[in-house]
Amino acid sequence: MPEAPLHFRTITEISEALASKQVSPVEITTAMLERINELDGRLMSYATVMADSAMHAAQKAEREIESRRYRGPLHGVPIAVKDLCFTKGVRTMGAAKVLADHVPSFDGTVIAKLEAAGAVLLGKLNLTEGAMGGYNPEFDIPKNPWNPDRWTGSSSSGSGVATAAGLCFGSLGSDTGGSIRFPSAACGIVGIKPTWGRVSRYGVLALAESMDHVGPMTRCVADAGIILEAIAGFDPNDPTSLPNPVPNMLEGVGKDISDIRIGFDENYAMNDIDTELAEAVRAGVEVLADQGAEIVEVQLPDVDEYVSAWPTLCATEAVLAHAATYPSRRDDYAPWFRGWLDMGAKVTGTGYAKANNLRAACTGHIRRVFEGIDVLVCPSMSAPPHVVTPEMLYGQYEARDPKFQRFTVPFDYNGAPTLSVPCGVNDEGLPLSIQFVGKHLSEPLLCQVGHAYERATPWHNLHPDV
Repeated sequence: MPEAPLHFRTITEISEALASKQVSPVEITTAMLERINELDGRLMSYATVMADSAMHAAQKAEREIESRRYRGPLHGVPIAVKDLCFTKGVRTMGAAKVLADHVPSFDGTVIAKLEAAGAVLLGKLNLTEGAMGGYNPEFDIPKNPWNPDRWTGSSSSGSGVATAAGLCFGSLGSDTGGSIRFPSAACGIVGIKPTWGRVSRYGVLALAESMDHVGPMTRCVADAGIILEAIAGFDPNDPTSLPNPVPNMLEGVGKDISDIRIGFDENYAMNDIDTELAEAVRAGVEVLADQGAEIVEVQLPDVDEYVSAWPTLCATEAVLAHAATYPSRRDDYAPWFRGWLDMGAKVTGTGYAKANNLRAACTGHIRRVFEGIDVLVCPSMSAPPHVVTPEMLYGQYEARDPKFQRFTVPFDYNGAPTLSVPCGVNDEGLPLSIQFVGKHLSEPLLCQVGHAYERATPWHNLHPDV
């Protein structure tokens, strides 16, 4: 592959150039801010560009690197975060009119950890209202850089667009029902949904706390591992965060995968989904076999019945998350999210318990599937990014076919880590995505498998023409 332009370089490449002083944090931050100014007027990925503070952080990083106080691979690297993450003194709005004036007095834990790693925060990224399915007309809608008429992947859409278009070197997204994986797949990038609790949610606006995950979105697997390692770890401010030590997420990168057992359920992964996507995933399985992995036939249950419980769980928990403004400011919500909250408000305790029992059953089934494998492989979503209309973006909430979240929700239910990686393009030039699912706390293994796949394929080197 020809050498990528600066804005499409990986974090790994940029960090080496910064550490060796081939480029300075100020130079690279200036270049990224100029690119945002040039392109984001039509891509609309940023809710807030933090130009002044980004330059201040870049100048600080430059002084530190010059004086040999190098902090690691994120030092001086410009990144951005979904506008759910609290940033002290900067609006954190969650794309909701009711939060348009919300200015936190402290940094969320993930922001503090990124700052400690020396990263340069370029700004806050647009998303769907409340991190669900529809947008509030008070906010911009990110445009897919591969085709502006196609879906950007719902909630973490700004993160997907900015990362794919080279408007940051990596970003943070969140995932409650697929919102790291959907935009990663729709925008042709890499995304890790970590083990639930691996990353603190303190200072992150909630959607459904029992299923909310925060994770990295990047242009290659190693970069995702770098960001994840920086933001992971126990946080006393979040009692649900895990006390397990944070490993070297890249400890297996570059090693062969000959001793890894990869499960594949052809019916689950290929039935009733887009044909070109199914073929790309099958080709991906063959790549892994060629790399020496043992492909193990497994059988998942029909998960659609269990996925159908997700709206009840998520909408009910969303009512709790928005208790300060719903129903007191119900009319300030846009129709899609207002309908979501209205639905959640009608759920009875019995209804929530029934849905939660389905969640537990689904988790039990998947636990047994993993008894004989290390990693499960399947698509990240059931089709390439679809055409969007104003009604889809701004209209009333409408129930989705469970197959839409067949490959995402089960792993929000059980909190297992996932890794989404580009696996091709279809006849329309739209990106396709393969997903690797691991056991709890197996993110280094997922990075090992994902990197082995990348090493044998060209797809992560493709970028949209913006």
